[in-house]
Amino acid sequence: MATHILAIDTATEACSVALWRDGEIFTQYAVSPREHTRKILPMVEQCLINAQLNLQHIDVLAFGRGPGSFTGVRIAVGIAQGLAFGADLPMIGISSLLTMAQGAYRQSGVEKVLVAIDARMGEIYSACYQLKPDGFWQGEETEAVLKPEQFLTKINGLSGQWAIAGTGWSAYPILRTTNLNLLESSIYLPDAQDMLLLALQAWQKGKTVKVEEAQPVYLRNEVSWKKLLGR
Repeated sequence: MATHILAIDTATEACSVALWRDGEIFTQYAVSPREHTRKILPMVEQCLINAQLNLQHIDVLAFGRGPGSFTGVRIAVGIAQGLAFGADLPMIGISSLLTMAQGAYRQSGVEKVLVAIDARMGEIYSACYQLKPDGFWQGEETEAVLKPEQFLTKINGLSGQWAIAGTGWSAYPILRTTNLNLLESSIYLPDAQDMLLLALQAWQKGKTVKVEEAQPVYLRNEVSWKKLLGR
């Protein structure tokens, strides 16, 4: 039986939608700060049109649960809940950081990935992931909001070659002073196409939630009002 997955992410400056139609992928992606609310639904519609499907054909709806911009994460959760409620779909929340690790792996084939997104206020959203032999990632427990110096100390306890992803590496050059062998990627922001395989794995294991159970993940309670105004 064919599996159809719709994924949306607006957690950062990037706004993206992707659709899995039994292995075939349809995507829409744009870096468009402050325009997510206007763009996301037309992008969903375009993906459905390109795949020759409608929302009733979708089996599960995946959303970027964060961390990221407070407003961006709320948009993703709210839009996803609205779509899922209207079509009676189960939902899967995918970490924005893990999505980026999947993207770096897709690009480089490196099974160890360090993710750092500029969280402003002198901090980064960070995580260290490793791909297990069974095809699942480990490391979601490492997701944290840290000072760059704290993350540097953390990763200096690792070894070997690691792919890197996220805006944090350019925002805080101190991270590059690590003794690790770093492999560059062009994954700076989450892309919904990299949520699809993660969502498929979760779907196959029955790890879905009801619409009312879908929750954002901010990693920190303090919200930068300067950041909110800047969105």
